[in-house]
Amino acid sequence: MEKVIRLQPPIDDEQVRLLKAGDRVLITGTIYTGRDAAHKRLVDLLDQGKELPIPIKGQIIYFVGPAPAKPGHAIGSAGPTTSYRMDPYSPRLLAEGLKGMIGKGGRSPEVKAAIQKYNGLYFAAVGGAGALLSQRIKKAEIVAYEDLGPEAIRRLEVEDFPVVVVNDIYGNDLYEQGVAAYRRD
Repeated sequence: MEKVIRLQPPIDDEQVRLLKAGDRVLITGTIYTGRDAAHKRLVDLLDQGKELPIPIKGQIIYFVGPAPAKPGHAIGSAGPTTSYRMDPYSPRLLAEGLKGMIGKGGRSPEVKAAIQKYNGLYFAAVGGAGALLSQRIKKAEIVAYEDLGPEAIRRLEVEDFPVVVVNDIYGNDLYEQGVAAYRRD
């Protein structure tokens, strides 16, 4: 049976070094949400030399715009969004100490290089499983940019939130490895 690695943010360089593309991970603790509009605002603040509304060092950002919560639930359906929309902003946030990003789909060469340079990770959550993933979210609170609606930044408390490492600091890419395993030359 494949081992599952448990992470509790904030994470550090040592924890990042232990993870490789293909590793299954369960995250418990605090993570933050953010999509492209929120990412742009964060980078704009950095460009202006201003403080961010959330801690970034050692943190994990989940690329999600969740549905409204039903009564008795912390959050509505919360599946990952396509990550390439955050590519223009991710290298800057990694340089500031961001350690993990959760989304779906591949990342640009620039983001992969920044992951290696700044000791980060890119995780995938299962697309199309937002209702199931929301069951792993125990608490959700808007902490910045409420005007963005579903794309506001939220602080999530998660328990055993399942992800897979796609890009690691060693230059591995799970998506490329998967294609290569079945390629006929």
